[in-house]
Amino acid sequence: MGGVTLAIDFHAIAFVILSSLAILGALGCVFSKRVAHSLLSLMLTFIAVAGVFVLAGAEMLAAIQILVYLGSVMLVVQFGVMLTRRKILEVDY
Repeated sequence: MGGVTLAIDFHAIAFVILSSLAILGALGCVFSKRVAHSLLSLMLTFIAVAGVFVLAGAEMLAAIQILVYLGSVMLVVQFGVMLTRRKILEVDY
């Protein structure tokens, strides 16, 4: 009885999901029309990259990724978005 067993590899499925989220977040960051939406997409990308680092066994690098990029850089960019005027590129023709 040569039955075929399919083993579900958790790491492979998690990697596909996290890498897909990172790619979708990067595309959302590039193609979104508003700066705040672009910032949220960039945050999704950074979280997905940190998840890939965790899957690779580099938990310290994932913690640094979250603390540095999400903690400080995104906070500074968010304050920059909040303090700038809304109609930077919205020009009426």
